[in-house]
Amino acid sequence: MTPASSPLKSAVLAAVLAATSPLAALAADVTIRLGHVLPEGHSWHIAASGFAQEVADRTEGRIDIEVFPSGQLGSEKEVIEGLQFGSVQAGLIGSGSFQGIEPRLGIIEMPYAWSSREQAFAALDGALGSELAGLLEDKGIHVLGWWENGFRNITNNVRPIVVPADLSGLKIRVTPDKVRLATFEGLGAEPAPLSFGELYSALQQGVFDAQENPLAIIYSSSFFEVQKYVSLSEHIWGAATLTVSTAVWDKLSPEDQAILTEAATTWGVKQREMVAEANAELVAQLEAKGMQFNEVDKAAFVEAVAPIWESQKDVYGADLLATLDKYRK
Repeated sequence: MTPASSPLKSAVLAAVLAATSPLAALAADVTIRLGHVLPEGHSWHIAASGFAQEVADRTEGRIDIEVFPSGQLGSEKEVIEGLQFGSVQAGLIGSGSFQGIEPRLGIIEMPYAWSSREQAFAALDGALGSELAGLLEDKGIHVLGWWENGFRNITNNVRPIVVPADLSGLKIRVTPDKVRLATFEGLGAEPAPLSFGELYSALQQGVFDAQENPLAIIYSSSFFEVQKYVSLSEHIWGAATLTVSTAVWDKLSPEDQAILTEAATTWGVKQREMVAEANAELVAQLEAKGMQFNEVDKAAFVEAVAPIWESQKDVYGADLLATLDKYRK
């Protein structure tokens, strides 16, 4: 993430921490626990905290959103289950993690689906996002907004990765979804799933040689302490999905639903800006921590993952793929 000296981050933190208004003392009609797995210094937490404060202010304390970072409410899989069963009221969750309950959500994180983050924003703010939100609504989860996780890059402790063959034999941690596993198996690596909360220690202990995440997560989670090489593969762009249980959503008044939706949009824009600001600086920051960067042969990677697209056609269906293709052209 961007260091605390960043003007944008400092301003946002000041706004988030200014929670000493009289509104904070009012009893809430609705208390919402919102969980995510990333550290407090990451843009997810900063924006989620700002979102919570705006909702409290605009509802005059009727809705109190408590944000729990760093997996305090469980892994992403556990938060999703909690949303469905009512034990967790809200979550900020990587889009790929929803594949366990709705495989078609994996379309966002197909390898090399997006040529730019702006292309992905257009799709998720448009028809593709609406269709995917409808799929989750059927599972008891209401999507408030599509925020950003970002482009994933490969880190490891063995060698720079330039072509797919360089992944041969590397033990790499991936998120627990079939497409991600198949992608890295196809690239010649030895992938295995592991919850994010266990990743740092697994890298430290040598259980895994490699992992793949956006630069902001590599920095905010201090992976520079346990990894040496960063290969700028940008093989997957992922969304961060701000969600609330439909059991909670359906109990809110239309006015309060509108406030949550508007606040989610406002802070989603700010969170995307934080990601863009951070990306402009993170390479230099990670290099200063001792990490070595290299470019990859993206054409070779795109060719290597082509079979994954073919294998998923029946999963996503012709209509959803057609919606995706409208934004990729």
